[in-house]
Amino acid sequence: MKKDTEVKLLMQERRKGTPQRLAAARAGMSERTARKYEQVSELPSQLKRPHTWATRANPFEQDWPWVVAQLERDLALLCEQHPDRYRPTQIRTLQRHIAKWRAVHGPEQEVIFEQRHQPAERAQSDFTHMEDLGVTIAGEPFPHMVYHFVLTYSNVEAASICFSETFEALAEGIEKALWQIGGVPEQHRTDHLSAAVRHLRKEEREDWTLRYQALMQHYGMQPTWNNQGVAHENGDVEQSHHRFKQAVDQALRVRWCRDFASRSAYEQFL
Repeated sequence: MKKDTEVKLLMQERRKGTPQRLAAARAGMSERTARKYEQVSELPSQLKRPHTWATRANPFEQDWPWVVAQLERDLALLCEQHPDRYRPTQIRTLQRHIAKWRAVHGPEQEVIFEQRHQPAERAQSDFTHMEDLGVTIAGEPFPHMVYHFVLTYSNVEAASICFSETFEALAEGIEKALWQIGGVPEQHRTDHLSAAVRHLRKEEREDWTLRYQALMQHYGMQPTWNNQGVAHENGDVEQSHHRFKQAVDQALRVRWCRDFASRSAYEQFL
């Protein structure tokens, strides 16, 4: 489907007497496509027709009973805690209220210009906290982070456990990721790594920057940064954080236990 602006440009060129083939080329479309829009005399937006039918099969159909069981389980817990207020038969009422809440109070959709990624062009990386998953090692709390590395075109990713946003954790995470992936992209993008250098003195920040630049030169990657306060410019790794942690949490729920005998056992699980 072409854009309205492209078809308008086509029509402008045709009104000026430009041959169809040349007008189509200037508008960025084939001559066949140009002929179609001239025949219908409508813009692409005017050709769209609303529909209510499903365009694809329900991807959750096979496991839908399990999804419903999870929601019913959570409602059962609520009924157990407040038997005077709730009943298990209120599951549909709960679902309707959840849908309404998401529509009214859910996060607003940002206006974001699409980033066009190219193969082997860029990787993004960042740290993410994992404490909220409640993982324990031999019964003891295991507060930790994960260094997350993502190729923006293929979404191939690598993760490694760390405990703070230090240069050492960054360097080790990058090295592990590159060896695991088996190649090096042209660029490596971060979010300014503000959390890693926020509390350092000026000379320490300068040393951190020099070491990071040397690391990039060693692997032949160009360092890039997104603008401060514009998190969606590092959006691939941010979205991967969310999906990775969600997948870990779901796997822990299926496992029925968040305790591991050793750190190596937990690393293998990740």
